[in-house]
Amino acid sequence: MFWTPQFGEEEKSRVTAVIDSGFLNDGKVTEQFERRFAELLGSKHVIATTSGTSAIFLALSGIGVGPGDEVIVPDVTFIATANAVSMTGAKPVLVDIDPQTLTLDPTCTERVITTRTKAIIPVHVSGRAAKIGSIMDIAERHGLLVVEDAAEALMSRYQGKCLGTFGIAGCFSLSPNKSITTGQGGLIATDDDLLHCRVRELKDQGRPVRGTGGDDVHNSIGYNFKFTDLQAAIGLAQLGDLRRRLDKMKSIYRGYADGLGGIPGISILPCSIDEVLQWTDVLVDRRDELFEHLVARGIHGRRFWHPLHTQIPYRTSNDQFPHATKQVPHAMWLPSALTLSDADVASICEEIRDFQTTAKGFTSKRVSYETNHLV
Repeated sequence: MFWTPQFGEEEKSRVTAVIDSGFLNDGKVTEQFERRFAELLGSKHVIATTSGTSAIFLALSGIGVGPGDEVIVPDVTFIATANAVSMTGAKPVLVDIDPQTLTLDPTCTERVITTRTKAIIPVHVSGRAAKIGSIMDIAERHGLLVVEDAAEALMSRYQGKCLGTFGIAGCFSLSPNKSITTGQGGLIATDDDLLHCRVRELKDQGRPVRGTGGDDVHNSIGYNFKFTDLQAAIGLAQLGDLRRRLDKMKSIYRGYADGLGGIPGISILPCSIDEVLQWTDVLVDRRDELFEHLVARGIHGRRFWHPLHTQIPYRTSNDQFPHATKQVPHAMWLPSALTLSDADVASICEEIRDFQTTAKGFTSKRVSYETNHLV
């Protein structure tokens, strides 16, 4: 399997306790969950919300991003990153990627900065650090704020520091295909006290403190992006298993790196000793043929997202995105479920090796970003 969430008796026990308490909304269990995450990340504040998308939206709104502003977004990311910008009324400005890491290219980033640019959202693809040092330098030179999309980067580090803690805010996802899942959910990490207070207002109808639903003070317009104690109960249970999960993700990557090394036509994307890859990603010369070959044998990976500039809401010319246009049609994630054994990974590597070295190939439907349509 590409990925499958794992749950056990601890989750059931904690959820039952919340149900028995009679309080299911955003309460003390959520606060405990937030504190645990803040401790893990080494962050002063963590705010739980409904999804990774809403986390990015709230972080951007909290720093004042709105209509007339521009926010820089990498061309290769899940569309939610750009959609969160659009939710604020600002314009996502797409930027090409580094071809070696598939993350935001700092040089291309600096070229698109205008007087309307308010923020940069680097995305740590698969848990691989974007060039965060260079991006932070660019932001400082131009007076911009950095909101990290660390949806896939929980506990992945750069120079000993957790990804998601470099910018003014870092946003995480708790969706079903993440190392920790609460069904849906997101987290915002920040050391900024003012942003922390502002986001808490924004996520709860503009209330600075938890309200009664009656005679509450609403300081500003806000929304309903509250987490629930039911979700937090699941999350707390999963945090107890986090170390094993992280070790397993590293083991899966090592297994693929060892098993696929030196095979013509396929390369493992890099991973440093500090990084924890949510999923192992590769570049394959004949990706679509390999993908279909594996599916036919019950081995399910996942093709990469289409570049955002090819998606209808954000469509524009390929000219500004040569690296995304070239690399993404070759990129895929290999099966990375925590249930995979070492033998499973070795078997998948053997299947890939056999295909890459012996298959004659066949014509399959593939996406061409040269013409932006299926061929």
